[in-house]
Amino acid sequence: MALPHASMLTRRCLRLLTPQPVFLSSLPGWDCRQPAGEGAAKRRRRKDGKGCSLPASFWEERLADAATPLWRLPYQEQLQVKYESVKKVLQTLTSHLLELGGGVQDPGVLCCPLQPVVPSPTVNGYRNKSTFSVNRGPDGNPKTVGLYVGTGRARNIVCVRTDHMKNIPLKHKQVAQCYEQFIRCSPLGSCILFHEGGHWRELVVRTSQHGHTMAIVTFHPQQLGQEALAAQKALLKEFFTCGPGAACALTSLYFQESTMTRCSHEQSPFQLLHGEPHIFEDVLDLTFRISPDAFFQVNTSGAEVLYQAVRELSQAATNTVLLDVCCGTGTIGLSLARHVSKVIGVEIVQKAIEDARWNAAFNGISNCEFHSGKAEAVLPELLSSWEDARPLVAVVNPSRAGIRCAAPPTQGRSWKESRLPPRWLSLSTCSLTLLTVSWCCCSPADNEEFCSSVSSGSDLLMSLRSGCGCDLNLF
Repeated sequence: MALPHASMLTRRCLRLLTPQPVFLSSLPGWDCRQPAGEGAAKRRRRKDGKGCSLPASFWEERLADAATPLWRLPYQEQLQVKYESVKKVLQTLTSHLLELGGGVQDPGVLCCPLQPVVPSPTVNGYRNKSTFSVNRGPDGNPKTVGLYVGTGRARNIVCVRTDHMKNIPLKHKQVAQCYEQFIRCSPLGSCILFHEGGHWRELVVRTSQHGHTMAIVTFHPQQLGQEALAAQKALLKEFFTCGPGAACALTSLYFQESTMTRCSHEQSPFQLLHGEPHIFEDVLDLTFRISPDAFFQVNTSGAEVLYQAVRELSQAATNTVLLDVCCGTGTIGLSLARHVSKVIGVEIVQKAIEDARWNAAFNGISNCEFHSGKAEAVLPELLSSWEDARPLVAVVNPSRAGIRCAAPPTQGRSWKESRLPPRWLSLSTCSLTLLTVSWCCCSPADNEEFCSSVSSGSDLLMSLRSGCGCDLNLF
């Protein structure tokens, strides 16, 4: 029986396994049927201020449940819950593969091995990056800095402060509190909905084990001129260097004008208002430079355990070429560079590529090269002209939808002839990464728990391929 395209199988499994969201529409005092328009927005703000009579502890628990759903359990029980969750996913996948003739012989055995969860060395306050939103709090104040409970679709978003959150370090909370103090003193409003006006938007805080702290403030310019923008930047800088915010001791303070929900440095440059342009972090005896929008593992100590596991799972040797897909600042590739022949990194964020090249040079690593661009555009070009006889291993972190198109189809050729990497490790915060090595990489009590869910995806790939002889365009 022919095996369907992997993306079809992925969609079928995800439909069955994706949990349904829980909205606040069923809570007392909330009504999802809210009209639009400026007048309606004013009435909604008045209603929110009167209707949010629930105690602060209620909102704190709601946020903890949403962001760290296992926080009530002891850590060892959290690990077991996650193990059972991944096991259930693999049981469902095994069942589907049996139905489709996917090479699974024994229905009582999982389609690939499942190892125990690897615990994070750091249990609380592990995050080195936090993104704080600005919106209406439980008391209706539109200048509340925190994390969301609810959804935009249901129009029931509440912004809850993170003082009680165990996974966020004290430094991040301190910067968020100071930012809230600043915008509440500002005559400019918060930007909740772009078309309703307002200016102050989200705050990103990044920290490192060196004691460095970077703060990035996003601001919607609306119709402000350059003189008015310069005045706001000067006030923000003064607050964090000479005012109450000076207690945060920021290493870097960035300002980004943005009319979009998210934009890169190329779309809207990060403007350094104060301090150093980068912060630095150490991982496995290497030093890494981090730019404002560069990807870096949010759990530094967990990343060290992860990268050591990647080396073991990849079975990379001194003659191996490692493809570090979506490499960010190059942490995975550079941490494995001493154990492989060559590292090739691909990353869409140009500033991250600059960081990766700097990191390689600073750490004295010369067997690495980094390419800027989308993985689905760069990788096919690299692989189609690949003439090197050395074995390839590809690692992508985090797993993402477009990567399945990054490698060219085999078109009837053998695995070796197709130049596809014989081992492809997918490091993911998602429990279901089909036909790859899937990792949930991060933290205790978090959706991003650091756990080894599948230890040998390549064996599954090869058995499927030899069993049905079909074209596997998996990535």
